Amino acid sequence: MTDALSRMLGRREWLLADGATGTNLFNMGLESGDAPELWNDRHPDRIRRLYASAVEAGSDLFLTNSFGGNAARLKLHDAQDRARELSRIAAELGRDVADTSGREVVVAGSVGPTGEIMAPMGQLTHELAVEIFHEQADGLKEGGADVLWLETISAPEEYKAAAEAFRLAGMPWCGTMSFDTAGRTMMGLTSADMVTMVDGLEYPPLAFGANCGVGASDLLRTVLGFVAQGPELPVIAKGNAGIPKYEHGHIHYDGTPDLMAEYAVLARDAGATIIGGCCGTMPEHLAKMHEALETRPRGPRPTLEQITEALGPFSSAADGTGEGEEPTPRRGRGRRRRG
Repeated sequence: MTDALSRMLGRREWLLADGATGTNLFNMGLESGDAPELWNDRHPDRIRRLYASAVEAGSDLFLTNSFGGNAARLKLHDAQDRARELSRIAAELGRDVADTSGREVVVAGSVGPTGEIMAPMGQLTHELAVEIFHEQADGLKEGGADVLWLETISAPEEYKAAAEAFRLAGMPWCGTMSFDTAGRTMMGLTSADMVTMVDGLEYPPLAFGANCGVGASDLLRTVLGFVAQGPELPVIAKGNAGIPKYEHGHIHYDGTPDLMAEYAVLARDAGATIIGGCCGTMPEHLAKMHEALETRPRGPRPTLEQITEALGPFSSAADGTGEGEEPTPRRGRGRRRRG
């Protein structure tokens, strides 16, 4: 294991990832509809502050401000020709923050979905998707990212195209999907389906899992679905800070720091190794999560009832695989990895 994340995974039982990018940038003045990636060269001081706030709260890794930095997404802002450049700058700023933090911190180059529908349902071919992801991967690599981090993916075809692109770029990677439709991704994948897909990749990730979705409870139910399959790879849990509510002209997430601390401990006990937050997760949430993971002993794997008692009800009765029942392990699989 030679890359920074693999080395860290090899000696730690859990790692704390970062929180929200968009939520934090909106609090810094980003306007709805603007491309956050354009801030990489317009407001580099704010992007450094975003990264540093996660590190100061205890995060072992943070994602770069490049989620929508692929050519397909940037086309909406007439900036498609800047995909490689803006991703490079995002990683350069992250590298600077990590290298001056005084401890080992992993810079994860965020890669989000293209926003297009993959063929045959849509117009985005596999070859074009690989090209789009490869361009962004090269930019993040040039900027000094330690690892690429694919997130909020719904379609297996897009996940596979990104994996091929990351192989071409020669970069280690992690990849999460968003299970936001009654325990499935928007394109119908279940947690068990994702484990099977990841198992079959020619260029597999260092870790896989779920991010975003519809709440911390649902995300942990998905984590239990992963773990029931006995995956060999570490599992990632990056849930939203509660449920979004529209208040006073903007979206507010109702998850408190104490709730996210409970979520972090439950995620660890459920079998996740890399634990962070997604939408709505602020530095104060991360600080409480870090404290809880550091001070509270590992417990038994939580039941669905324990998750809902601590974090609130699921958004749907079904988990995508069995109408809300406890996930059933597959036979013939290895034991879950705990660190």
